[in-house]
Amino acid sequence: MLAVAVLASCNRERRSGNTPVPVVTVDYNKVAVPEFNADSAYGFVASQLSFGYRHPGAAGHDKCAAYIASNMQRWCDTVVVQNFTTTLWDGQKVSGKNIVASFDPQRDKRILLAAHWDSRQWADHDIDTNNWRKPLLGANDGASGVAVLMEMARVMTAKRPDVGVDFIFFDIEDQGIPEWAGRYEDNTWCKGSQYWAQNPHRMFYTAQYGILFDMVGTSHPRFTKEEISMSFAQGLMNKMWSCASALGLGNVFVDELSSAILDDHLYINQILRIPTIDLVQNSPDCSFYDHWHTVGDNLEAVDRNSLNTVATVSMKVIYSDFPVKD
Repeated sequence: MLAVAVLASCNRERRSGNTPVPVVTVDYNKVAVPEFNADSAYGFVASQLSFGYRHPGAAGHDKCAAYIASNMQRWCDTVVVQNFTTTLWDGQKVSGKNIVASFDPQRDKRILLAAHWDSRQWADHDIDTNNWRKPLLGANDGASGVAVLMEMARVMTAKRPDVGVDFIFFDIEDQGIPEWAGRYEDNTWCKGSQYWAQNPHRMFYTAQYGILFDMVGTSHPRFTKEEISMSFAQGLMNKMWSCASALGLGNVFVDELSSAILDDHLYINQILRIPTIDLVQNSPDCSFYDHWHTVGDNLEAVDRNSLNTVATVSMKVIYSDFPVKD
């Protein structure tokens, strides 16, 4: 994305309707939130893609990092660029940049909103085997989550919730071991979030909860109650789904338990113990979406309305928890 995440397997278990949905005590339709501009968010996707490929070492990598940081400086009080080095699955040492932009960094009570900003350098799920070693643009897988965070920061800055907010853009999430390598290793993924969770930008950092946005721009958005999210942050996930149901979006936020997905939220939960959920596309046909890890993941793979949907539900939950001070 974060965002790219790794799908656990094509035979992942699905169980629907097994989790009791808590009684809704908030009228989410009446919760006032800033107006999310879907066209603006879509423009942020297009701008990221204009730099080309965003994997480590690509010409567009550092340019896109500078673009994200400079824009976030317009809306946030502080921006920290966390430089780090890591080793990829093939032994290659690369440099990464996590970007942390904050509202009210002095406040102790905080929430975090995250996405990954790198694009994958191997289209190893492409139908054409000739493309397996080619990079992809990562419009939905990466740029969509970043765009949602950027637009949320833009519209929330003048009407901030009564809590500190950290917008975290993780690097080197999607450079995990490719299918054609002939082996699999979990920790080859999510390098930026692993590093940040072990070396937070602020000593003793913690937050009330976190929301990870990964592949949130497909034209047929579908989010399920992913297993890791439910294990560590069941209350937040149920609240999000209750909000979506109240807004008439139960067909998008589907009340269905689904198997664990390796994504940035795993390390936030495991290492920092910050209850964090993963809002990640879960199509019913055994794939995240049609163009996942293919060269077809371009601007045409992103839908404005989907960006708006996921951002609006998220802001409704945030502002119901932390209303703006009068």
